[in-house]
Amino acid sequence: MPRHSRHARHEENEDLPAVTVSGASLREAGQLVRYLRPYLLRFVAALVALFLSSLCGLAFPYLVGRLVNSAITSRDISTPLPWHQNVNGIALALVTLLGMQAALSFVQSLWFIEVSERSLADLRRDTYARLIRLPMAFHVRRRVGELASRLSADLTQILDTIVSAVPHLLRQLIFFAGGVVLIALTSLRLTVVMLAAFPALIALAVVFGRILRRNSRQAQDRLADSNVIVEETLQGVASVKAFTNENHEEHRYRSALAAYLAVVLRGARYRGAFSSFVIFALFGAVVLVLWYGSRLVVSGDLSPGELTSFMIYTLFVAGAMGSFAELYSQLQRTLGATHRVRELLQEEPESASLADARGSDRRLRGEIVFENAAFRYPSRPEVQVLRDIRLNVEPGQRVALVGPSGAGKSTIVSLLMRFYEPEAGRIQIDGRNAQDYGLRELRGQMAIVPQDVLLFGGTIAENIAYGRPGASEAEIVAAAQQANADEFIPVSYTHLRAHETG
Repeated sequence: MPRHSRHARHEENEDLPAVTVSGASLREAGQLVRYLRPYLLRFVAALVALFLSSLCGLAFPYLVGRLVNSAITSRDISTPLPWHQNVNGIALALVTLLGMQAALSFVQSLWFIEVSERSLADLRRDTYARLIRLPMAFHVRRRVGELASRLSADLTQILDTIVSAVPHLLRQLIFFAGGVVLIALTSLRLTVVMLAAFPALIALAVVFGRILRRNSRQAQDRLADSNVIVEETLQGVASVKAFTNENHEEHRYRSALAAYLAVVLRGARYRGAFSSFVIFALFGAVVLVLWYGSRLVVSGDLSPGELTSFMIYTLFVAGAMGSFAELYSQLQRTLGATHRVRELLQEEPESASLADARGSDRRLRGEIVFENAAFRYPSRPEVQVLRDIRLNVEPGQRVALVGPSGAGKSTIVSLLMRFYEPEAGRIQIDGRNAQDYGLRELRGQMAIVPQDVLLFGGTIAENIAYGRPGASEAEIVAAAQQANADEFIPVSYTHLRAHETG
């Protein structure tokens, strides 16, 4: 039987459609938002804290402007004045405002992290549960490293966005919108001057966004390729050493990292160029506004305090616009990761289509009939592995399948276990079509000893009981004795529980 499972290469994803900010990608992201529902109250509370904290930030430039005007106009500090005209009163209000903002920022940061970590744990759980329930036909088309990358790197990308990018984006949007409104109320002429550069920035953001989307998807593909090499070599490290291929595998991994690094650096150049343009354009606009505002102060059309408030609001707006470039690219990367996670979650699991038994949980007698069974592996449809297989096995009969490698011996066992379904013919068990049995009912009465022995992480006792979770101490010890394990380990339940597999 061909070695196809672990080393089968998937088709490259270069021809897949690019992820866009609208349409399917937003629907996919919306599907993942349902993981926030159990924690919706805490999430809404964090949003309220974020909104109030942003309002405190927007009030800060106004009070600073009042403080400057109060310092300039107040000649006799001993004269009682209302707090909003008194230097000490305004300074106290600023300190109080900063304290409120700090407390609100702590609360919203804590709650956002809690919600995102809990929801991501749920997403990881469901993604992993879906992966292990997908049929063998899916797994032979994918590599272990690729799936591990989806479960770790892509979900981590989503986590980082929920924790930092989304709250930061909301805060910057509030600063941007509130800042534009407040500076317009302060001086409409200065506002027009400041906003003159925005149309060019928006157009450039659209162009760079498309480039960054493609680059992000290619980077994720290259990272998955490098993870695949690590997974394969560590799983088959004995083969690597037997053939002294350490240098070969090191070269493969170095080449994969070089390909990933080339894509990432190309994207970094695009993001760097865009960020540089944004910084030059925005802060150039700040210099222009400062120059024009100074002329208005000299002419008496604007007070020094109003110019101070205007400049701080301008910095808020400029900072918000400057951060949009990086936030936009991060959201693009997250949409790409979301698309890949949704691809896994949309795969039809084995249990949904096959596991519902139409029969009972009766004990199988073991009568097996292959009627003209034919089969091709999904990863190699051009190769006919089995053709017109006819086989009758009576209950209690022992049958040995003998043949050269690749003859289809393991394939017959895989069809019997219903890892795959025959493309022609049928398999009967105890006079009934094998497809009429639920997978749990069928596989729960079969045992398989694979060619490649695998020990799961944990104790020896846990590995022995893997085929029957919840087995008693006596059953575990008896199974170890029947497997002749007492020849190399002292068979006692205490000893089996105390020793980890290695």
